[in-house]
Amino acid sequence: MDVRRVDDEAGIDDALAVRRAVFVEEQGVPEELELDGNDGTATHFVAYDDGRPVGAARLRAYDETTAKAERVAVAAAERGRGIGRRLMSALEAHAADAGYETVVLHAQVPVVGFYERLGYTATSDVFEDAGIPHREMRKPLPERDERF
Repeated sequence: MDVRRVDDEAGIDDALAVRRAVFVEEQGVPEELELDGNDGTATHFVAYDDGRPVGAARLRAYDETTAKAERVAVAAAERGRGIGRRLMSALEAHAADAGYETVVLHAQVPVVGFYERLGYTATSDVFEDAGIPHREMRKPLPERDERF
């Protein structure tokens, strides 16, 4: 399995297919909310297993020092294999290389523990997004020199 940053149409289509399966079909998020018009300004990551897209995530600028991880999704049949961890690792490495100091995200409440294990800290009370309870979480990124 490998995680790739994608910027071509085929790669972005793979990311959207995973997101559609997880958010729209599995969780019932309306497609118009899932496809929010921000994909064109995002950096996309796709996890592939033997050429099949099994996970996706995107990263966008939040402010000058903070990047926002969004649309992190792993196909239902593939969960528990470390795919989400690998997606987040690739996303965080890219954010650090781009000069960001922090990553922020809005975690669905059932996966707050997953993000806590990756070093994220909840920074908000529970709020709803697309009818699903979330919490804002943040993680400081290591200095570039500290990663090696």
